[in-house]
Amino acid sequence: MSPFSKETLTLLIPAKGAADAASGVKSSWQLTLRRLRRDPASVGSAVVIVLIVIFALGAPLIAQWTGHGPTEQFRETGLSPAGMPVPPNGEFLLGTDQLGRDLLVRLAYGAQVSLLVGVVASLAASAIGILIGMTAGFFGGVVDTVLSRVIDLVMSVPFLLVAIATVSVLGPSLQLSISVIVFFSWAGLARVIRGQVLALREREFIETARSLGQSPIATMFRDVLPNLVVPIVVYTTLMIPAAIVFEATLSFLGLGTVPPTPSWGNMLADASNGSMYIVAPWMVLVPGLALLALTLTFNLVGDGLRDALDPSSAKGARA
Repeated sequence: MSPFSKETLTLLIPAKGAADAASGVKSSWQLTLRRLRRDPASVGSAVVIVLIVIFALGAPLIAQWTGHGPTEQFRETGLSPAGMPVPPNGEFLLGTDQLGRDLLVRLAYGAQVSLLVGVVASLAASAIGILIGMTAGFFGGVVDTVLSRVIDLVMSVPFLLVAIATVSVLGPSLQLSISVIVFFSWAGLARVIRGQVLALREREFIETARSLGQSPIATMFRDVLPNLVVPIVVYTTLMIPAAIVFEATLSFLGLGTVPPTPSWGNMLADASNGSMYIVAPWMVLVPGLALLALTLTFNLVGDGLRDALDPSSAKGARA
Protein backbone atom coordinates (compact mmCIF):
# COMPACT_ATOMS: atom_id res chain seq x y z
CA MET A 1 0.00 0.00 0.00
CA SER A 2 1.37 3.39 -0.95
CA PRO A 3 1.92 5.73 2.03
CA PHE A 4 0.44 8.58 -0.04
CA SER A 5 -3.23 9.10 -0.65
CA LYS A 6 -4.62 9.85 -4.11
CA GLU A 7 -5.05 13.47 -3.15
CA THR A 8 -1.40 13.71 -2.08
CA LEU A 9 -0.21 12.11 -5.32
CA THR A 10 -2.37 14.50 -7.30
CA LEU A 11 -0.67 17.43 -5.59
CA LEU A 12 2.83 16.00 -5.93
CA ILE A 13 2.73 15.21 -9.65
CA PRO A 14 2.05 18.79 -10.85
CA ALA A 15 4.61 20.07 -8.35
CA LYS A 16 7.19 17.68 -9.76
CA GLY A 17 6.32 18.79 -13.30
CA ALA A 18 6.73 22.44 -12.37
CA ALA A 19 10.06 21.68 -10.72
CA ASP A 20 11.23 19.84 -13.83
CA ALA A 21 10.16 22.77 -16.00
CA ALA A 22 11.95 25.24 -13.77
CA SER A 23 15.02 23.02 -13.78
CA GLY A 24 14.89 22.84 -17.58
CA VAL A 25 14.72 26.64 -17.89
CA LYS A 26 17.57 27.03 -15.43
CA SER A 27 19.67 24.47 -17.26
CA SER A 28 18.97 26.18 -20.58
CA TRP A 29 20.19 29.55 -19.30
CA GLN A 30 23.18 27.91 -17.63
CA LEU A 31 24.10 26.29 -20.94
CA THR A 32 23.71 29.65 -22.71
CA LEU A 33 26.00 31.37 -20.19
CA ARG A 34 28.53 28.56 -20.54
CA ARG A 35 28.57 28.96 -24.31
CA LEU A 36 28.90 32.72 -23.95
CA ARG A 37 31.82 32.40 -21.53
CA ARG A 38 33.66 30.25 -24.08
CA ASP A 39 33.64 33.12 -26.57
CA PRO A 40 36.54 35.41 -25.57
CA ALA A 41 35.39 38.17 -27.95
CA SER A 42 31.98 38.34 -26.29
CA VAL A 43 33.41 38.25 -22.78
CA GLY A 44 35.95 40.97 -23.57
CA SER A 45 33.28 43.08 -25.27
CA ALA A 46 30.96 42.73 -22.28
CA VAL A 47 33.77 43.92 -19.99
CA VAL A 48 34.38 46.95 -22.23
CA ILE A 49 30.67 47.81 -22.21
CA VAL A 50 30.58 47.61 -18.41
CA LEU A 51 33.62 49.90 -18.20
CA ILE A 52 32.01 52.43 -20.57
CA VAL A 53 28.80 52.36 -18.51
CA ILE A 54 30.81 52.98 -15.32
CA PHE A 55 32.68 55.77 -17.12
CA ALA A 56 29.37 57.39 -18.15
CA LEU A 57 27.78 57.05 -14.70
CA GLY A 58 30.91 58.49 -13.13
CA ALA A 59 30.89 61.61 -15.31
CA PRO A 60 30.02 63.95 -12.37
CA LEU A 61 32.84 62.40 -10.33
CA ILE A 62 35.28 62.87 -13.21
CA ALA A 63 34.20 66.50 -13.53
CA GLN A 64 34.65 66.99 -9.78
CA TRP A 65 38.06 65.27 -9.83
CA THR A 66 39.39 67.36 -12.71
CA GLY A 67 37.63 70.53 -11.61
CA HIS A 68 36.36 71.00 -15.17
CA GLY A 69 32.72 71.18 -16.20
CA PRO A 70 31.51 69.70 -19.50
CA THR A 71 30.77 73.13 -20.97
CA GLU A 72 33.35 75.15 -19.05
CA GLN A 73 35.92 76.96 -21.20
CA PHE A 74 39.54 77.37 -20.10
CA ARG A 75 40.88 79.93 -22.53
CA GLU A 76 44.08 80.58 -20.57
CA THR A 77 45.19 77.02 -19.81
CA GLY A 78 43.11 75.09 -22.35
CA LEU A 79 44.30 77.05 -25.38
CA SER A 80 47.78 77.75 -26.67
CA PRO A 81 49.05 81.37 -27.01
CA ALA A 82 47.97 81.13 -30.66
CA GLY A 83 44.44 80.18 -29.57
CA MET A 84 44.71 76.54 -30.61
CA PRO A 85 43.59 73.50 -28.54
CA VAL A 86 46.26 72.04 -26.28
CA PRO A 87 47.24 68.36 -26.58
CA PRO A 88 46.86 65.84 -23.74
CA ASN A 89 48.81 66.94 -20.68
CA GLY A 90 48.74 66.74 -16.91
CA GLU A 91 45.75 69.08 -16.54
CA PHE A 92 43.78 67.95 -19.58
CA LEU A 93 44.35 64.21 -19.89
CA LEU A 94 42.75 63.94 -23.33
CA GLY A 95 43.44 67.49 -24.48
CA THR A 96 40.98 70.28 -25.18
CA ASP A 97 38.78 71.39 -28.05
CA GLN A 98 38.72 74.67 -29.98
CA LEU A 99 37.03 76.46 -27.06
CA GLY A 100 39.37 75.17 -24.38
CA ARG A 101 36.93 72.59 -22.99
CA ASP A 102 38.19 69.37 -21.36
CA LEU A 103 37.66 66.48 -23.79
CA LEU A 104 37.80 63.85 -21.02
CA VAL A 105 34.86 65.39 -19.17
CA ARG A 106 32.92 65.99 -22.38
CA LEU A 107 33.59 62.41 -23.45
CA ALA A 108 32.13 61.09 -20.19
CA TYR A 109 28.99 63.20 -20.45
CA GLY A 110 28.71 62.35 -24.14
CA ALA A 111 28.78 58.66 -23.19
CA GLN A 112 25.66 59.27 -21.09
CA VAL A 113 23.85 60.64 -24.13
CA SER A 114 24.96 57.78 -26.39
CA LEU A 115 23.98 55.06 -23.91
CA LEU A 116 20.69 56.75 -23.05
CA VAL A 117 19.69 57.08 -26.69
CA GLY A 118 20.92 53.60 -27.57
CA VAL A 119 19.11 51.79 -24.77
CA VAL A 120 15.89 53.84 -24.66
CA ALA A 121 15.44 53.97 -28.44
CA SER A 122 16.20 50.26 -28.83
CA LEU A 123 13.78 49.20 -26.09
CA ALA A 124 11.03 51.43 -27.46
CA ALA A 125 11.61 50.24 -31.02
CA SER A 126 11.64 46.62 -29.84
CA ALA A 127 8.33 47.03 -28.03
CA ILE A 128 6.70 48.51 -31.15
CA GLY A 129 8.28 45.92 -33.46
CA ILE A 130 7.23 43.01 -31.24
CA LEU A 131 3.64 44.22 -30.97
CA ILE A 132 3.20 44.92 -34.68
CA GLY A 133 5.07 41.80 -35.79
CA MET A 134 3.10 39.52 -33.49
CA THR A 135 -0.20 41.07 -34.51
CA ALA A 136 0.55 40.76 -38.22
CA GLY A 137 1.79 37.19 -38.00
CA PHE A 138 -0.82 35.85 -35.59
CA PHE A 139 -3.98 37.29 -37.11
CA GLY A 140 -2.93 37.12 -40.77
CA GLY A 141 -5.36 38.08 -43.53
CA VAL A 142 -6.16 41.75 -43.98
CA VAL A 143 -4.40 42.67 -40.73
CA ASP A 144 -1.19 41.05 -41.93
CA THR A 145 -1.44 42.69 -45.35
CA VAL A 146 -1.97 46.20 -43.95
CA LEU A 147 0.74 45.94 -41.30
CA SER A 148 3.21 44.38 -43.74
CA ARG A 149 2.71 47.30 -46.13
CA VAL A 150 3.28 49.71 -43.24
CA ILE A 151 6.53 47.90 -42.42
CA ASP A 152 7.62 48.08 -46.06
CA LEU A 153 6.77 51.79 -46.17
CA VAL A 154 8.81 52.62 -43.07
CA MET A 155 11.78 50.62 -44.32
CA SER A 156 11.70 52.43 -47.68
CA VAL A 157 11.64 55.98 -46.26
CA PRO A 158 15.06 57.72 -46.45
CA PHE A 159 16.37 58.27 -42.93
CA LEU A 160 18.31 61.51 -43.34
CA LEU A 161 15.68 63.19 -45.50
CA VAL A 162 12.94 62.66 -42.94
CA ALA A 163 15.26 63.62 -40.05
CA ILE A 164 16.27 66.88 -41.72
CA ALA A 165 12.68 67.73 -42.61
CA THR A 166 11.43 66.94 -39.10
CA VAL A 167 14.14 68.90 -37.32
CA SER A 168 13.67 71.88 -39.62
CA VAL A 169 10.06 72.07 -38.47
CA LEU A 170 10.33 71.11 -34.79
CA GLY A 171 13.91 72.09 -33.99
CA PRO A 172 16.73 69.81 -32.79
CA SER A 173 16.45 68.06 -29.42
CA LEU A 174 17.42 64.81 -27.75
CA GLN A 175 13.78 63.72 -27.48
CA LEU A 176 13.25 64.30 -31.18
CA SER A 177 16.40 62.30 -31.97
CA ILE A 178 15.09 59.35 -29.97
CA SER A 179 11.70 59.59 -31.70
CA VAL A 180 13.26 59.61 -35.16
CA ILE A 181 15.53 56.67 -34.31
CA VAL A 182 12.60 54.66 -32.93
CA PHE A 183 10.55 55.38 -36.05
CA PHE A 184 13.24 53.95 -38.30
CA SER A 185 14.30 51.03 -36.06
CA TRP A 186 11.19 49.03 -35.25
CA ALA A 187 10.33 47.82 -38.76
CA GLY A 188 13.25 45.39 -39.09
CA LEU A 189 12.40 43.58 -35.86
CA ALA A 190 8.70 43.58 -36.76
CA ARG A 191 9.47 41.74 -40.01
CA VAL A 192 11.58 39.15 -38.16
CA ILE A 193 8.91 38.62 -35.48
CA ARG A 194 6.17 38.33 -38.10
CA GLY A 195 8.05 35.51 -39.85
CA GLN A 196 8.58 33.67 -36.57
CA VAL A 197 4.93 33.98 -35.55
CA LEU A 198 3.72 32.73 -38.93
CA ALA A 199 5.56 29.48 -38.22
CA LEU A 200 4.50 29.29 -34.56
CA ARG A 201 0.78 29.89 -35.00
CA GLU A 202 0.30 26.48 -36.66
CA ARG A 203 2.03 24.55 -33.88
CA GLU A 204 0.13 22.08 -31.73
CA PHE A 205 0.30 24.05 -28.49
CA ILE A 206 -1.29 27.08 -30.20
CA GLU A 207 -4.10 24.92 -31.55
CA THR A 208 -4.57 23.48 -28.06
CA ALA A 209 -4.86 26.95 -26.55
CA ARG A 210 -7.45 27.89 -29.17
CA SER A 211 -9.46 24.74 -28.58
CA LEU A 212 -9.57 25.50 -24.86
CA GLY A 213 -11.22 28.84 -25.62
CA GLN A 214 -8.25 31.05 -24.78
CA SER A 215 -8.52 34.52 -26.28
CA PRO A 216 -6.18 35.45 -29.16
CA ILE A 217 -4.53 38.22 -27.11
CA ALA A 218 -3.85 35.83 -24.22
CA THR A 219 -2.47 33.23 -26.64
CA MET A 220 -0.14 35.79 -28.21
CA PHE A 221 1.38 36.88 -24.91
CA ARG A 222 1.24 33.59 -22.97
CA ASP A 223 2.16 31.06 -25.64
CA VAL A 224 3.72 32.87 -28.62
CA LEU A 225 5.80 35.59 -26.97
CA PRO A 226 7.91 33.26 -24.75
CA ASN A 227 9.02 31.42 -27.90
CA LEU A 228 10.37 34.66 -29.39
CA VAL A 229 12.89 35.43 -26.63
CA VAL A 230 15.93 34.47 -28.70
CA PRO A 231 15.32 36.75 -31.73
CA ILE A 232 14.11 39.57 -29.48
CA VAL A 233 17.19 39.51 -27.25
CA VAL A 234 19.62 39.22 -30.16
CA TYR A 235 17.96 41.81 -32.37
CA THR A 236 17.51 44.33 -29.54
CA THR A 237 21.17 43.98 -28.60
CA LEU A 238 22.18 44.64 -32.20
CA MET A 239 19.85 47.64 -32.42
CA ILE A 240 21.66 49.47 -29.62
CA PRO A 241 24.85 50.22 -31.61
CA ALA A 242 22.74 51.19 -34.63
CA ALA A 243 20.82 53.68 -32.48
CA ILE A 244 24.08 55.07 -31.08
CA VAL A 245 25.41 55.62 -34.60
CA PHE A 246 22.10 57.23 -35.64
CA GLU A 247 22.32 59.67 -32.74
CA ALA A 248 25.95 60.48 -33.51
CA THR A 249 25.02 61.08 -37.16
CA LEU A 250 22.18 63.43 -36.24
CA SER A 251 24.35 65.33 -33.76
CA PHE A 252 27.19 65.56 -36.28
CA LEU A 253 24.78 67.18 -38.74
CA GLY A 254 23.42 69.53 -36.07
CA LEU A 255 20.09 67.70 -35.91
CA GLY A 256 20.47 65.93 -32.58
CA THR A 257 21.79 66.99 -29.19
CA VAL A 258 21.88 70.77 -28.98
CA PRO A 259 25.32 72.30 -28.14
CA PRO A 260 26.88 73.04 -25.74
CA THR A 261 25.53 69.77 -24.31
CA PRO A 262 28.23 67.26 -25.22
CA SER A 263 27.60 64.22 -27.37
CA TRP A 264 30.06 62.17 -29.36
CA GLY A 265 28.43 63.30 -32.59
CA ASN A 266 28.78 67.04 -31.99
CA MET A 267 32.31 66.48 -30.65
CA LEU A 268 33.16 65.00 -34.06
CA ALA A 269 31.42 67.97 -35.68
CA ASP A 270 33.62 70.33 -33.64
CA ALA A 271 36.69 68.47 -34.93
CA SER A 272 35.56 68.85 -38.54
CA ASN A 273 34.60 72.51 -38.17
CA GLY A 274 37.36 74.49 -39.83
CA SER A 275 39.38 71.26 -40.24
CA MET A 276 40.48 71.45 -36.61
CA TYR A 277 41.39 67.75 -36.71
CA ILE A 278 44.44 68.66 -38.83
CA VAL A 279 46.09 70.67 -36.04
CA ALA A 280 44.36 68.86 -33.15
CA PRO A 281 43.93 65.20 -34.18
CA TRP A 282 42.93 64.21 -30.64
CA MET A 283 39.65 66.07 -31.19
CA VAL A 284 38.56 63.44 -33.71
CA LEU A 285 40.45 60.46 -32.27
CA VAL A 286 38.96 60.69 -28.76
CA PRO A 287 35.22 60.62 -29.65
CA GLY A 288 35.83 58.58 -32.81
CA LEU A 289 37.61 55.74 -31.03
CA ALA A 290 35.05 55.80 -28.20
CA LEU A 291 32.20 55.52 -30.71
CA LEU A 292 34.00 52.71 -32.53
CA ALA A 293 34.69 50.81 -29.30
CA LEU A 294 31.10 51.05 -28.05
CA THR A 295 29.42 50.05 -31.30
CA LEU A 296 31.91 47.26 -32.00
CA THR A 297 31.56 45.73 -28.55
CA PHE A 298 27.75 45.77 -28.70
CA ASN A 299 27.89 44.08 -32.11
CA LEU A 300 30.27 41.42 -30.80
CA VAL A 301 28.07 40.78 -27.76
CA GLY A 302 25.03 40.51 -30.03
CA ASP A 303 26.81 37.98 -32.24
CA GLY A 304 27.90 36.05 -29.16
CA LEU A 305 24.35 35.98 -27.79
CA ARG A 306 23.04 34.75 -31.14
CA ASP A 307 25.54 31.88 -31.17
CA ALA A 308 24.96 31.04 -27.49
CA LEU A 309 21.17 31.08 -27.71
CA ASP A 310 21.04 29.11 -30.97
CA PRO A 311 22.23 25.53 -30.37
CA SER A 312 22.19 24.84 -34.11
CA SER A 313 24.83 27.48 -34.85
CA ALA A 314 28.38 26.44 -35.54
CA LYS A 315 29.78 27.91 -32.33
CA GLY A 316 26.81 26.77 -30.26
CA ALA A 317 27.20 23.21 -31.46
CA ARG A 318 30.74 23.10 -30.06
CA ALA A 319 29.59 24.07 -26.55
